[in-house]
Amino acid sequence: MAQELEAELRARGDPVRAIQEKRYLKSQREHFGVSVPGIRAAVAEVAGRHADPTREELLSLVDRLWDRPAHECCFAAVELLERFGSLLEPADLPLLERLIRESGTWALVDNLAASVTGALVERHPELAEAMDDWARDPDFWVRRSALLVFLLTLRRGQGDFPRFARYADGMLDDREFFIRKAIGWVLRDTGRKRPELVHRWLLPRAARASGLTVREAVKHLPDTMREEILRAREASSPGTGGG
Repeated sequence: MAQELEAELRARGDPVRAIQEKRYLKSQREHFGVSVPGIRAAVAEVAGRHADPTREELLSLVDRLWDRPAHECCFAAVELLERFGSLLEPADLPLLERLIRESGTWALVDNLAASVTGALVERHPELAEAMDDWARDPDFWVRRSALLVFLLTLRRGQGDFPRFARYADGMLDDREFFIRKAIGWVLRDTGRKRPELVHRWLLPRAARASGLTVREAVKHLPDTMREEILRAREASSPGTGGG
């Protein structure tokens, strides 16, 4: 199945797109030049020709795809983990952490964190404690993942906001773009259903938060809440919190 997928992905490739994507992602991997919808269609087509895998077959297939040099093969591995995520067990969390560490790009990390690991943690809430270590990890992709694990449940108006908020507070002074963006992203999507929660948490931290975090976070807040946070951010000393 790994060979079939690689062949299907190669057939869908566009050499011009491959060059552009490799440059855009600053990727060290080979690129075929397949769009995200194209990769998903290839996974669906090839998976549809086979019986659903067992957990052991899924993990073996993911390993085989991940070991291939092409970005699209790694993306297909993530898609399979999402597609058959109900097969994953708590014992598979170290595998997901390894894949996140080896990804080196948001294009792989974000679905691994939000859709795959997040779904596993939702089914097994005891795994949330492991995120405490992720949130302190030296690797910023792992720290970003600790934040994004809660994205989808918080977007639905559920989820463990206190734990996310604790992680976000600890990273609010982080200079890394992808951390600042992730904090704002999760707050933005939380604000769709619970704007008062985001407003209450962010207002006293507006001077500490980066401009990027604040701009993302307030996008779905009511006008009065958004303006109050932006005024608090602007009233802080010049340069506070960075860009």
